[in-house]
Amino acid sequence: MNKYKLLTPGPLTTTSSVKEEMLLDRCTWDDEYKSITQKIRSQLLALAGADAAQYTAVLMQGSGTFAVESVMTSTISKEDKVLIVTNGAYGERLVKMAEYIGLHYTEYKLNYNEQPSENELRSRLQKDLRITHIAMVHCETTTGILNPLEMVSRLSKEYGKTLIIDAMSSFGGMEIDVQGLGIDYLISSANKCIQGVPGFGFVIAKMEKLALCEGIARSLSLDLYDQWKGMDKDGKWRYTSPTHVVAAFSKALDELDAEGGVSARFRRYRNNNRLLREKLARIGIHAYITEDKQSPIITTFLFPGEGFSFGQFYAYIKERGYVIYPGKLTDVDTFRIGNIGEIYEQDIEELCRIIEEYRGVIAQ
Repeated sequence: MNKYKLLTPGPLTTTSSVKEEMLLDRCTWDDEYKSITQKIRSQLLALAGADAAQYTAVLMQGSGTFAVESVMTSTISKEDKVLIVTNGAYGERLVKMAEYIGLHYTEYKLNYNEQPSENELRSRLQKDLRITHIAMVHCETTTGILNPLEMVSRLSKEYGKTLIIDAMSSFGGMEIDVQGLGIDYLISSANKCIQGVPGFGFVIAKMEKLALCEGIARSLSLDLYDQWKGMDKDGKWRYTSPTHVVAAFSKALDELDAEGGVSARFRRYRNNNRLLREKLARIGIHAYITEDKQSPIITTFLFPGEGFSFGQFYAYIKERGYVIYPGKLTDVDTFRIGNIGEIYEQDIEELCRIIEEYRGVIAQ
C-alpha cells in the first residue's frame, strides 16, 4: 500500500493493476513481449488520430527528456535552423539541447505567464527564411500554462515548417489530433497522462519526414531513425528495453480506454483542476496562471503571504497522505499541485480540507 498519493505531473499515482503488471519478468526477445510493443505502438497512433500509413510510433528508453533529445538530435540537420518557443523551464531545456547538439536555432522567449503571439511568430518566420523547424512545449509543466497548439500548427503548415511538439504533460489527457493538425513529431512519456510508470518516452512521427533523417543523429542510443527501423521489423528494441515498464504501460493504455478514452480522462482532470482552484481561492491561495491559459494538468499557486514555509506545508500534507511539488519560478515564490494520475474529486476535496486545516493551525 502507498503511504501517500502523488499530486505531481509525473511520476504520478497509478492503479494497483498497472503496478501488478510489473510483477512478471519478461524476455526482450520473446515474441509475446515484442507483440506488446507493437500493440502499444498501434494504440498510440489511434490516440493521436494518426493513420498508420502516414505516421509511426517509436518508443525510446529513458525519461521523457531522452525522447525529446532523440527528436532534436535525429531530425534537425546541421543545415537546418529551429525556432524554439519558450515560456518555461522545459522550453528552455529545448534550447539547452540545441546548444549541446550544436544546432542552429533562434529563441522566441516569453514570460512564464504569457502565450506566444501569432503576429510575433509570423513576423519571425517572415524575417528569418533560414528557419526550417518550429519546436514548442504544449503544456509547460513549469506553470501549467497551455500554449496555443492549433495556432502554431496552422502557421507551421502555412510556412512549410517541420513542427516538433513536446506534449509530455498533455498527450493522453487532452485530445490532440496529430494528423489533422499536421504535427510532424509529437513527444510524450509513459508516466504522464496515460498513467504508466517512468522508463520510456515515445515519439509519434510523420513517416515522410522521419524517412529523410537517416544519418542525422549525433547520438548512437538516441538515434530515432535507427530505433524506428529496428522496431518496425518485429517490435524488438535496439537495446535493452524497460520490460516491466512496457507491460505496465500496455495495461495503462487499456485502462485509459476503459475509462472512456481521452475525452473522459480530460473531463476528470479538468474537474480536478477547477475544484482545486476554486476551493483554494476561497481560503486565499491563488493560481499563478489565469483561467483562460490554464491547462488541466498541473496548477501553480502563489505563496499565501510572507513567512509561508513550503517545507512545513509540504510535510504537513505528506503526513496526511498527499505529496505536492515545489515551484519552479525564480522571480516569485510558488508551489505546484498536479491534477493527473489516479486522482479523483474526493482526493481534491480531502487535499483542500488538509490545506485549510493547515492554514488554521499556523494562524493560531
